[in-house]
Amino acid sequence: MRREVSWKPTVVMTILLLASPVVVPAADIKVLASTTPPESEYRMGTEDVIEVFVWKEPELSTTVTIRPDGRISLPLASELEASGKTAAELQAEITVRLSKYVVQPLVNVMVKQVNSLKISVLGEVRRPDVYRIKNRVTVLDAIAMAGGFTDLARPNKVIVLRNTATGPQRIRVNIKQLVDDDRIAPFFLRTLDTVYVQ
Repeated sequence: MRREVSWKPTVVMTILLLASPVVVPAADIKVLASTTPPESEYRMGTEDVIEVFVWKEPELSTTVTIRPDGRISLPLASELEASGKTAAELQAEITVRLSKYVVQPLVNVMVKQVNSLKISVLGEVRRPDVYRIKNRVTVLDAIAMAGGFTDLARPNKVIVLRNTATGPQRIRVNIKQLVDDDRIAPFFLRTLDTVYVQ
């Protein structure tokens, strides 16, 4: 006997969103939780302090802070974009730049101090502000850091504003459903995300 599979609309919408590379307008998105796994490598950001070590080239080795424009200045390598890159990606780019002046340069990039991990929590929360974080947090953690909801807040209408490589993205999160349904995975924020509570 054949059994027909019944698909719930939210399951179908989630599958379509994950399969599509297009950024969907906020009005069409009803995302309940992020299914994106944590990033395996840290991506540097503004105000992070990094150490660039070039083996046997002490004059090229230095410690720099990523400027507000996301760039750094290095001897011979000149100006480089550092924000948004992993240490390995920046290391490879510096190696290419220095190879014009140094024979087979051995470069090592280390993040000495993380200062760029921050999120904003705005709207109907008790302490709207920009918060520095030490590690990845969920949208629930962020709201708790901001003192929780005000009496006027609508937990089913929380928006996460996120800048991506393809442009700004608005993700609607239903906090009430996120709390009530333990089958829904936690929604992890990324650095520089803004949580807006309506």
